[in-house]
Amino acid sequence: MKRLFLTLAATLMFATTASAESLKLAVTTSFHNSGLSDILLPEIKQDTGLEVQLIVVGTGQALRLGAAGDVDAILVHSRKAEDAFLAEGNGTHRREIMYNDFVIIGPESDPAAVSEESQTVINVLQRIADEQAPFVSRGDDSGTHKKELALWSAAGITEEQRLPRWYKEAGAGMGASLNTASGVNAYILADRASWLNFGNKGTLKLLFAGDPTLFNQYAYIPVNPAKHGHVKHSEALALEAWLTGPRAAELINNYKINGETLFTFNAEAMLEAAE
Repeated sequence: MKRLFLTLAATLMFATTASAESLKLAVTTSFHNSGLSDILLPEIKQDTGLEVQLIVVGTGQALRLGAAGDVDAILVHSRKAEDAFLAEGNGTHRREIMYNDFVIIGPESDPAAVSEESQTVINVLQRIADEQAPFVSRGDDSGTHKKELALWSAAGITEEQRLPRWYKEAGAGMGASLNTASGVNAYILADRASWLNFGNKGTLKLLFAGDPTLFNQYAYIPVNPAKHGHVKHSEALALEAWLTGPRAAELINNYKINGETLFTFNAEAMLEAAE
């Protein structure tokens, strides 16, 4: 009986320790679809002992999970929404980690002629709307969807103008939305990393990129323990330290598909700017 008690006590102690070394991180589907998480997570566990459990959702849902205290930290890409999250006291601070860019993907035939000449993304969207060329929207309150809506607004294209049959809302993540666009041969706004790692391109190709407006910053925010006392704040800070450190920089900058870089690490640059 004494031996059984000691065994049970050891098991409970191990379970408590294991729990203390894990945390829940809500991440965007675009980050997950890129394949980078498969590179980072084993290295994080090896270097820190942290078991990171990814909750893969759009930015809007990630922010809601953080506000409810259902995760310990979030990794998202929508600055306006991030600032609102912090202003409401849901997070302790924001750390920039890496960036890439958004790109316009479309059919090789390019019916709206968006790749004919050097232009802005606003011109591109206006051409798509004028042509009423098929366009697939994430439609899921993700960071990519928020960016797309902001671009339509800047282009002067209203929701009513987008509602005809040429504009379709997938209501899905980046990979599923790209699959939809591939299936109907439509234009779509995507992040570069997801596009490069996408295997079902069909007749789609990258048609437009390079506008500074398409800059896409990813940021890490620990959930506020003052608001949710159960969150694993020390573990979230340990993960942040790793994500902003030299090993993360090396892995992020060297992650490529077909020779193309998917993300650029910029946490150190942010720190230098703040000094």
